[in-house]
Amino acid sequence: MLIYAFFCLIVSMRVLELWIAKRNERRLKAIGAKEFGRAHYRWMVIMHTFFLLSFLFESLYKGGHLSPWWPFFFGVFLIVQWLRIWSIVSLGPFWNTKILILPNAHVVVKGPYRFLRHPNYLVVVLEFLLIPLLFQAYITAVVFSFLNVCVLFVRISTEEKALAAMTDYESRFRNRSRFFPFLPTK
Repeated sequence: MLIYAFFCLIVSMRVLELWIAKRNERRLKAIGAKEFGRAHYRWMVIMHTFFLLSFLFESLYKGGHLSPWWPFFFGVFLIVQWLRIWSIVSLGPFWNTKILILPNAHVVVKGPYRFLRHPNYLVVVLEFLLIPLLFQAYITAVVFSFLNVCVLFVRISTEEKALAAMTDYESRFRNRSRFFPFLPTK
């Protein structure tokens, strides 16, 4: 069934991301990076795990059929994956699933970070909608999108405070929107 192949693809992508994050974490901590948000990180990992399981089980319960809108959802999903890769490559050794801040470092302002403060979080928000909608897992899309927004509210606040305290984040990102390019900022 297509649902199993798609699920394995998503899990494989997450495993690769975790491998990259672990490698970058070792390197960053070796040169003095500080970690923030440990308490909520655990909840974020749990939520992502249950999101994937809920997506799989709800999709299978409903027969594992693609949405009639699948060409649209899959097309947007591919664009979102391109944005994810662009975000990861742009941050290079600074990209991580954890909040790791290197004191006095200059924040990255290339790639999608020229337009947005948090393109990778935008990717996650869109994935929490697109992945379940591809296979008509509507309950998963609604429940986990809500939970994800709650977690991101805490995470982004923690990350921005740490970046502002330890880097040139405030001056470099003053005029950039968090998620939507070309929208005015506060």
